[in-house]
Amino acid sequence: MRRRRLIDRFSRPLDRYVFGEFFRIFLTTALGFPILVFVIDLTDNLDRYVARDLSKAEIALSYLYWLPDSMFMILPAAVLFATVFSIGGFTRHSEVTAAKASGISFYRLTAPIFVGAVLAAVLGLVISEVAPMTNAKREEILELKRSRQRTDRFNFAYAAERGRVYKIGSLNAATGVVLGVEIERKGSGPEYPTVVVAASTGGWSADTGWTLRRGVTHVIPDSVTDYAFAFDSSRANLMTERPPDLLATPRSPQELDYGDLSRFIEALERSGGDANELRVERALKIAIPVTCIIIALFGAPLATSTQRGGAAFGIGISLGTTIIFLMLIQLTKAVGEKGLVQPDLAGWIPNVAFAVIGAVLMARVRT
Repeated sequence: MRRRRLIDRFSRPLDRYVFGEFFRIFLTTALGFPILVFVIDLTDNLDRYVARDLSKAEIALSYLYWLPDSMFMILPAAVLFATVFSIGGFTRHSEVTAAKASGISFYRLTAPIFVGAVLAAVLGLVISEVAPMTNAKREEILELKRSRQRTDRFNFAYAAERGRVYKIGSLNAATGVVLGVEIERKGSGPEYPTVVVAASTGGWSADTGWTLRRGVTHVIPDSVTDYAFAFDSSRANLMTERPPDLLATPRSPQELDYGDLSRFIEALERSGGDANELRVERALKIAIPVTCIIIALFGAPLATSTQRGGAAFGIGISLGTTIIFLMLIQLTKAVGEKGLVQPDLAGWIPNVAFAVIGAVLMARVRT
């Protein structure tokens, strides 16, 4: 009964009108900016696509797959544009004044806009999980990965499962041969000691897996004890990765969903890598969608001032705020990567800043 009463309240003609104006501008902005990016990208890369003998349908499909990723960062700006222009329009046409005269407060009038902002935030969370899959499809169509294929890799660390880290001097995936191999599994004490296996060479076959040659196994139960066992040949049964698997280079955060990115961060930290930047990127996967709600809180009271300059003033406010937001994102990444702010919290700095300003503006608006 309570849910039906709530639905009835937000099904009034005024609510439908306000939400309709917001949604129309939001949809135009959320799709318009990516399309503009597509046109610029196509102009720059058309020769490359033609050289790869890609058909018009394949090129069009690649841009369709790119749409979720290109929309993700623009969603807060789309909410801001929709909020500023819809409320600004209501203000210029005295609709806000008429609503107040009818006993409808500014907060109640703008409630459908905040509902739209929440829906935009949910859309952002969905896009953050869908975009990695569509990005992979786009790369497959444009044959980007094929151009990056190689068979050799030198002086690298690879974080495997169960806390094992491989440090390899050189790898040839075509022959399945590695040189200068070290496998480390950190322990926690005498009952689960640290184990380090170092070998001069190693080889892989489909039948037997990895075999290490001319090496030493160290069992280290504590900080002062080290048991060493030399071997001429040893089967590395726990090293289940195939040579092509070890060629895998770190994927960008745009190619990983939240779960995969979390696992990659853990693997990178196990191998001694710096994951601060990736931790900020992971925080942004949630923080940016939430920004859609906060930016509506910021934009709603600000939009009432657009009546002084009309549409041009609204565009200026929206573009200026969008630029500041994007600059804050870059600043967030920098301070989080350097460790000046805890990386998992750094991604929320823009939200905190806009939330504080939005709360002050909302408190000062005439209801």
